[in-house]
Amino acid sequence: MNQPLEFYTQQKQLFEKELSLINRKLFRLSMIRLVVFLSIVFCVWFFLGNIKVLVPVIVLEIVLFFYLVSKYSDLKLLKQKKQQLIYINQVEINVIQGDISDLDFGNEFKDPTHFFSYDIDLFGKGSFFQYLNRTTIKTGKEKLVSIFTSNTIEGIEEKQEAIRELSNKPKWRQNFSATGSLINVDASIKTIVNWLSLHKSFTPKTMRYLPNVFGVFSLVLFLLSYLDLIPNSVIVTWFFIGLGITGAYIKKINNLYLHANKAKETFKQYHQLLGLIEKEIFISEILQKKQQEIKTEHKKASQIFLEFSKILDAFDQRNNMIIGIFANAFALRDLHHSYKIEQWINIYLEKVEYWFEVIAFFDAENSLANFKFNHPKFAFPSINSGKKTIEAKDLGHPLLPDEKRVTSSVTINKEEFFIITGANMAGKSTFLRTVSLSIVMANIGLPVCASEFNYSPIKLITSMRTSDSLTEDESYFFSELKRLKFIVDSIEKDNYFIILDEILKGTNSTDKAIGSRKFVQKLVASNSTGIIATHDLSLCEIANELSEVKNYYFDAEIINDELHFDYALKIGICKNMNASFLLKKMEIV
Repeated sequence: MNQPLEFYTQQKQLFEKELSLINRKLFRLSMIRLVVFLSIVFCVWFFLGNIKVLVPVIVLEIVLFFYLVSKYSDLKLLKQKKQQLIYINQVEINVIQGDISDLDFGNEFKDPTHFFSYDIDLFGKGSFFQYLNRTTIKTGKEKLVSIFTSNTIEGIEEKQEAIRELSNKPKWRQNFSATGSLINVDASIKTIVNWLSLHKSFTPKTMRYLPNVFGVFSLVLFLLSYLDLIPNSVIVTWFFIGLGITGAYIKKINNLYLHANKAKETFKQYHQLLGLIEKEIFISEILQKKQQEIKTEHKKASQIFLEFSKILDAFDQRNNMIIGIFANAFALRDLHHSYKIEQWINIYLEKVEYWFEVIAFFDAENSLANFKFNHPKFAFPSINSGKKTIEAKDLGHPLLPDEKRVTSSVTINKEEFFIITGANMAGKSTFLRTVSLSIVMANIGLPVCASEFNYSPIKLITSMRTSDSLTEDESYFFSELKRLKFIVDSIEKDNYFIILDEILKGTNSTDKAIGSRKFVQKLVASNSTGIIATHDLSLCEIANELSEVKNYYFDAEIINDELHFDYALKIGICKNMNASFLLKKMEIV
């Protein structure tokens, strides 16, 4: 039993025991509530003729009843969290055992125009995103996608440090994820930030004290009326004055309420995630910097979010007819809360977006740390600026099971190109995706599937999967030319590791051979680095002319009329092709 599997199994068993205990407590509370309710009914019947005894007894029992209701609600929330923690650990057990079917595919993030993500199946069913993603909020998932596709090579060692530190906090990460998974809000973060940014204040500064003065004056009038010192008509007149003041702003108040009502749950629930970030101790530079972004001089960001949610909750009470009419008439209640909301926006507008971004960052970073925790044998790349772009030992594809994964040791120097030939299904495409994904993982700061990985950081660009476009009236060949033009334009501006799976697949063999040769010459002349897989053995001859080009191959053997693959990368040019054999074997020809 490996260490991650053992941890998840123990955690799941622990939370199942705690859940069982909570269920028993919930049952007991339900029974006690029932007894208290029946006791209230009995006391009303028994002490009905004795008001002096009935009133205090009923008040005490009602207070007790609502206390029990509050405790029950708290326990129910705790139960939901334990259920999520059980689910989280079960998912990890499933993933370690090879089942990722319950995880999000990320199909909406497929982009055929991206530098590499479409070619290497970064998103979609069975993708690296599906395997790694454990985000629980939408902005966290979007942040993770941004990290995957950014194609940046700065600060890799700092990223590694942050991932390594978070990977050693599995309980904190699970607590954060369980809390995030229980968040259920209507408005998106983008909608809320846009509202806060575009809102124009309408309450005058007098509303800082006028509602309180108005309310006190109303109480004085009620007292004078009660003492028959003023006629009731004064109260009526004052009533309409209050409604008139509120009515002058009613359209703007209603518009503010429309947005505030959608946002209140977001602030109420997100404050818990901020609280978890604030309370944890971080050592790595990136995590400390992010934690620092949610600190203020006077209050914690979590407390500021919670206080704002309470203001929004109070504002929501305006839907109650008694509050909506009488509290506005005698205390200008809507204007009072509108002023408090607008003051909060004025103070914290510039910080709110950053605070939400910090939450999204930790949600995304947890997925990366979780991957590291699940793969203790994977190696963090050693970053260097030497001659070798990649020097890998036992390099394999991280999504393949250990028992099926065939690894290779490979060294690719800067400004060097590999041309890889091989039989169908011998391992060329898997090798291309292995190298591509390893570069992406290294740039993100993740450990890669290798025992050693020395790396000189470089951006990635690929052309491995091109298709025609009926909507844009493009042929397959023209789509491929556009992709190659994109690569040529890109390498003129920056340094990229180029991976190509066949060149000019959409034209005839003679034209393809000539065009491919010229394209490889252009890439070598640009001082680029990369790998090209091809079935065109004539392309391998270019290695005789250009010292930067090296030939490698994947082989296949026919033994006892059966096709066998060793999936091993070898130096040289492939001699054995298998298309004709497979056509005969499958009785196609």
